Amino acid sequence: MTQPTTPTNLGFLSVLRESAGLVGGYLVTNRWGRPLEFRLSSPVQANKVQQILYGPTLEPYLCSDLIGRKLLEKTAVPVQTLFTDHPAALDLRLHVDVPVGLLQADPQAAPGPAVNERLCCHAHFPDDVLALRALLDQLGAAFDLTDPFLRIREALGEARKLGVTNRAA
Repeated sequence: MTQPTTPTNLGFLSVLRESAGLVGGYLVTNRWGRPLEFRLSSPVQANKVQQILYGPTLEPYLCSDLIGRKLLEKTAVPVQTLFTDHPAALDLRLHVDVPVGLLQADPQAAPGPAVNERLCCHAHFPDDVLALRALLDQLGAAFDLTDPFLRIREALGEARKLGVTNRAA
């Protein structure tokens, strides 16, 4: 089995709703799942005027533009592929030049072309399906896409306990 000549760094963006607003965590790992960099955002909450003006585009704006883009801009380690577990963050693909996959809890709620039963991509980037399939084949069946998201949630919880609230966005 031939190893790729360039490193494969994977980005994992999780967006969680908390009482203070939406909070993002971004973990970059190597192909073996080892952490290379971690960032978290401050809570983001829209006011009533923003809710009215943005309407149904508010959550994708908050998740992809305000949280996702800011976290990626602050991260030093580049990624070749990005995964998210929040459907509204899939719009981050409109701002980055790497494939973005949505790992979804409910496969029936797929917003775009499916890579497999739990992973889909943005509807405007159907070619991402091939890139994501190739990557999953490279990583092998042992790579668990859900694990980095669990680690992000745990790290966010620990950061909250330590009082760390503003690390990137």
